[in-house]
Amino acid sequence: MGTPQSTCGTFQKVGECLYRYSSNGVYYARIKCRGKEIRQSLRTTDKDLAKRNLATFRNDQKKIDRSKGKLTLRELCDTLLKTIQHQKPKTIERKTLIVGRIKSDWPNGSNVQVTKVKPSEVQLWLARYNFGPVSRNLHLACAKDIFQMAVDDGVMPESPATKIRAVKLDKPIRKTPTFDEFKAVVADIRAQRFNADAQDSADFVEFIGQAGLGQAEASSLTVNDIDWHHCTIRTFRHKTKSGFAVPLYPQLRPLLERLVKDKRGNDRVFKISDANKAIAAACKRLGLPAYSPKKRTLVRLLRENTRS
Repeated sequence: MGTPQSTCGTFQKVGECLYRYSSNGVYYARIKCRGKEIRQSLRTTDKDLAKRNLATFRNDQKKIDRSKGKLTLRELCDTLLKTIQHQKPKTIERKTLIVGRIKSDWPNGSNVQVTKVKPSEVQLWLARYNFGPVSRNLHLACAKDIFQMAVDDGVMPESPATKIRAVKLDKPIRKTPTFDEFKAVVADIRAQRFNADAQDSADFVEFIGQAGLGQAEASSLTVNDIDWHHCTIRTFRHKTKSGFAVPLYPQLRPLLERLVKDKRGNDRVFKISDANKAIAAACKRLGLPAYSPKKRTLVRLLRENTRS
């Protein structure tokens, strides 16, 4: 068996494709796969474990497409960018930025063969940036997507990023408005006479608070989604891509009846889809914390107050 020259020990065959180095007792594999001889340390001195590792090593090597062995990390990055063009513009922008950082800042350069990338290189790449846990997790997730493509295509048996864990995020403590503060925000938005969207914004904010829904769900609401007979509102949770229904609370009925008076069928109930600026401006004028519907701070309290 061809091995590095050593005066300390020799390789002894102890089983089919299994060798033991005499000086330290470590077991090695020597197999042939698709006509190519492959040797690798099994990283153990326990024979039974070495046999199990040998079987795993054999199975992994059978999955590898040798014709793609010279695929570089840069080429793999370019392939990923081609596969995400159907995603949302902000997602494409973010992943394009991260992929660009992999191509420009990868330790030892992104022209390295994918099969030679080590887990430590992923860690070193992440350590280059002074960012918070959310950004780190997004960068790690993108790197995992890239290497998983190589695994799925048979380029490598295992991703070097598999065992790197995302940072656990702290659960933030967010302030919740009182019911009176919510009503003050709606009234302040509605009172802006020189804002052409004031009434639409006020109706929108009043609805998401009274219904306990987010902006995405409320903005896509149509007349057909309101079941007046069964007193329910059918909607779609965009984050989880699932449909659900909420009760049509008595406090909501007058507002919705007014909003859908001249509308039919698939007409949208609301003219706007985002009231962030209106809420932020109202909170500033009223001297309140910067409550945001994205964080559900306006919604959380209303679920308790408007259903009683």
